[in-house]
Amino acid sequence: MTAPSLLAIFVGGKSRRMGEHKGLLSIPGSSEPIVEALVRRGRESGFEPVLVGEATPYARLAEGVLRLDDDPPGAGPLAGLHAALRHALKTHRSQLVAIGCDMPFVSAEALAAARDHRSRAIVVAPKRAADAPWEPMLARYDAARLVDPLAEAISRGETSFQRLFASIEVEALPLSEAVERALEDWDRPEDLVR
Repeated sequence: MTAPSLLAIFVGGKSRRMGEHKGLLSIPGSSEPIVEALVRRGRESGFEPVLVGEATPYARLAEGVLRLDDDPPGAGPLAGLHAALRHALKTHRSQLVAIGCDMPFVSAEALAAARDHRSRAIVVAPKRAADAPWEPMLARYDAARLVDPLAEAISRGETSFQRLFASIEVEALPLSEAVERALEDWDRPEDLVR
């Protein structure tokens, strides 16, 4: 029996613009915090969720969920991805799907679209338009083929997903209605009323 797919939930941002931890905000129409909903939806969709980054604020909401510190510490979200890729390989998983703790509309359908899209590319990521930047969250990453190039990029001081994506093979995840809705994230208080 194969291990469930890994769902890396990035929780390490400082939330300066929002003014509070974004993953603690409630999903619309419920009192359930975003992180708790993402963990539940991930499990219901056949994923093993892990929290990536400084997860202390979410410990009560995600009991029993593994927490991964950035690798190396203090090197930003690429270091979080590196930690998640290393964990995927250590647990004999070939790939993972990454999402952010500020994405309240991630659904089982969107997670399945990212996991199940047929592609041999190193990364499968959505783009909101042909000339838009890649969306690194709700993206699928090939752990074995990306872990070393990512480690090299981090050692050079790279911090940008876009620069990383420019140096590797990335294929666009089709923008279904579920994927497009899942990409909505909450960065500032005004996003909550969209």
